[in-house]
Amino acid sequence: MRRVSVLGATGSIGQNTLDLIARAPEDYDVVALTGASNIAQLAKDAIALKADIAVTADDHRLEDLRAALGGSGVAAGAGAAAVAEAAARPADWTMSAIVGAAGLAPGMAALAQGGTLALANKESLVCAGPLVMETARQHGTRILPVDSEHSAIFQALIGEEMAAVERIIITASGGAFRDWPLERLAEATLDQASSHPNWDMGQRITIDSASMFNKAMEVIETHEFFGVDPLGIEVIVHPQSMVHALVGFKDGALMAHVGPADMRHAIGFALHHPDRQHLPVERLDLAAIGRFDFSTPDERRWPALRLARETMQSGGMMGAVFNAAKETALDGFIAGQITFVQMADVVEDTLTGFDASAGLIADTMTLDNVLQIDHLARKAARDAIHKRAG
Repeated sequence: MRRVSVLGATGSIGQNTLDLIARAPEDYDVVALTGASNIAQLAKDAIALKADIAVTADDHRLEDLRAALGGSGVAAGAGAAAVAEAAARPADWTMSAIVGAAGLAPGMAALAQGGTLALANKESLVCAGPLVMETARQHGTRILPVDSEHSAIFQALIGEEMAAVERIIITASGGAFRDWPLERLAEATLDQASSHPNWDMGQRITIDSASMFNKAMEVIETHEFFGVDPLGIEVIVHPQSMVHALVGFKDGALMAHVGPADMRHAIGFALHHPDRQHLPVERLDLAAIGRFDFSTPDERRWPALRLARETMQSGGMMGAVFNAAKETALDGFIAGQITFVQMADVVEDTLTGFDASAGLIADTMTLDNVLQIDHLARKAARDAIHKRAG
C-alpha cells in the first residue's frame, strides 16, 4: 500500500487524481489532502478516503473544516504553514496541484521528504526551476510531470537520449478566441474567456489558455525540466487537442504522443509509473476523427509566447517576475480592471521594469529570494494595472 498526498485536492487536477485513487482505495494510504475555500468537498474527500489530515489554505476556515470533519477521526489544519507541514509528511507519492505560485513552498516541502512528486504546478518550475530540480537531486526525489504536454514529452523520451533530441514541439488548442478577428479581442468578456472548446478546467487556467499565457508558462517549464535550449522549443496550434506534444530527433524523426483531452491520462501515468495500468479514458477512433490540424501561432494574437522567450533570455529569477505579473494581470482582468488584451501589456511593463534592475533578479536563487521577487513583481504589476485602469 502506497502512502499518497494530494496538494490542491479540490481543484480540477486534484479531483481527477482522487477519482483514480478512489477506484482502487485498497492500494493507497492517503496521508494528506489540502484545498482552499471548498471546505465541503475537501472534508467529503478526506472522510471518504480516510486521510490522516485535511488542510485548508484559508486560515479563517479552520473551525468550518473541523465541523465538516466532525467524528471522522481526520485531523484538520488551516493556513499556508499548515499546508506546507502537510506536504512535508512522509509519503511515497505526492500530487502537487495547488494553483499558482502558492504551490511553490508546499512543493518544495514535499521534495525535501523524498519519494515521487507528480508536478502539475507549472509555476514551481517557471519561478524556481533550478532550485526545484537541485532540491529533487539532493533528496533523491523523482519528479514526474503531469501537465499533459510535459507528460507527453516524458513518455516520448522513454528509452531515448537527450543528446539525440533536436527539438520539442508542444501543442496549443488556441483557446476560446482562436478564430476571433484580432480587432475583437479587446472586447472579449470574462465569460467568453472562461469557456474552453476542448478541456474542462478551472476558470483561471481556461483564461490563461485563451491568452496563451498557459502555453508560455509551459515553454519555460519545458526548458527548465528537460534542459532544452529555448531555441529548440516550438509551439504549434492544434485545435483538436489530441496530439499533446512531439519530440524531434536529429535523424529527422518525430515521436508524437496522442490521446484524448482527459487529464486522467497524464495523472494516471504519473500515479502508476513505471507501470501502465487501465485508465477510464476514451479510446480514440482515428478513422472517425479523420484529421489533425496544425498551424503556426500568431504572436500578435498571443504575445505571451514572445514574452516567454524574452523571459528565458533574461534568465536569473525573471521567471518569478513573469509568473507574478501574469497572475496579477489575470486578477485584474477577472476583477474588470483591465481588458483581455491588456493582460499582456501589464506583464510586459513589469518585465521591462525588472529587466532594468538586473542585479535584483540575479541574486542567488533561494526560496526566500524567489518569494521576495514574487512580492515585488506583484506590486509592480498592480501599479501597471492602476495606470491602465486610470
